[in-house]
Amino acid sequence: MEALMETLMGNVDWAEIGWASWDTLVMVGMSLLFSVLIGLPIGVLLFLTGKRQLLEQPVAYAVLSFIVNVLRSVPFIILLIVMIPFTVMLIGTSLGVAGAIPPLVAGGAPFFARLVETSLREVDRGIIEATQAMGANVRQIIFGALLPEALPGIIAGITVTAITLVSYAAMSGVIGGGGLGDLAIRFGYQRFQTDVMVITVALLVIFVQVLQMAGDRLVLHFSRK
Repeated sequence: MEALMETLMGNVDWAEIGWASWDTLVMVGMSLLFSVLIGLPIGVLLFLTGKRQLLEQPVAYAVLSFIVNVLRSVPFIILLIVMIPFTVMLIGTSLGVAGAIPPLVAGGAPFFARLVETSLREVDRGIIEATQAMGANVRQIIFGALLPEALPGIIAGITVTAITLVSYAAMSGVIGGGGLGDLAIRFGYQRFQTDVMVITVALLVIFVQVLQMAGDRLVLHFSRK
């Protein structure tokens, strides 16, 4: 059995796989955090400035929507390359985990913003009108009615964004972004080590499954409240 495993997995350095997995988790975790912190207020603004909403501003909505759409329309592999000068200026390097985070955030934040806007649009308008009738201001409506009612949808959006960032983080290996994607490209693709490729793909699948299950549980939990 050991001889068979050695034959099948002879090229696999489990310590390096472990570090690459950790790097992937750090990239996804940090980029998800910043994507939520940036995307949530943008999504709320998109909703509030939209047609027939509390702060209807067609020009502001059009400008913000255009920026979000531009960032969402650029393929991530192209975004990685285009952002190299900005990443070097901001971080000091375009390589490794740190160098991958800015483009990950640039790809994740507008994606999440649209999901937030969609979740807020699904909130019953009667709840907003009832809150207004009680004399609530815009801030109170946002934090007292809109966000609590849209919370299950927002959590589902965070889950979808996290899964998207896992695939983006793997793609960042093309420019030396570190993590499992970098490992798969350097060893699995360039050195034709199929066993390394299989392991990295399996770990990425596991990450996605765990994220989806955790997200589904959280959505179910908050939907019952």
